[in-house]
Amino acid sequence: ACDAGSTEGCNNLGEMYYYGEGVEQDYVKAAGLFKKACDAGSTEGCYNLGEMYYYGKGVEQDYVKAVGLFEKACDAGSAKGCYNLGEMYYYGKGVEQDYVKAAGLFEKACDAGIAKGCNNLGRMYYDGEGVEEDYVKAAVFFKKACDAGSAKGCYLYKSLIYMKIVDSLLN
Repeated sequence: ACDAGSTEGCNNLGEMYYYGEGVEQDYVKAAGLFKKACDAGSTEGCYNLGEMYYYGKGVEQDYVKAVGLFEKACDAGSAKGCYNLGEMYYYGKGVEQDYVKAAGLFEKACDAGIAKGCNNLGRMYYDGEGVEEDYVKAAVFFKKACDAGSAKGCYLYKSLIYMKIVDSLLN
């Protein structure tokens, strides 16, 4: 399928080499196939190649290249791409640290159902990083994470609610 020009075929074959499913695991081949898929317009191929550059699997680790690939994936509608790009901006990996950009990207990911994006955005509202400190918004995003299946989101949501109830009783 890949040789016939199928972008998803190239991406799927890349995943087979990445995970060693039906073929011997080979990160270099996987990276080459993800690049071919990405160059041909596969959002998932760009995301996967970004992961390869982030972790340095099959390619030399390069955060700047990872950022470009996650950005390409995010712009094409990949929620995972937006989440990873948000992480890059949050921690300043391959880009200058920018909490405002990170918050926007985490919100995009959260809106698409990525629980970690909701957790991170909730934490940013709790700490006032890149957004104005707002415990109500923090609770809303922790609850969204919880509803998306995140045990951490449930814990943070319940902890925040409990903490605010106790705080209001003591003051």
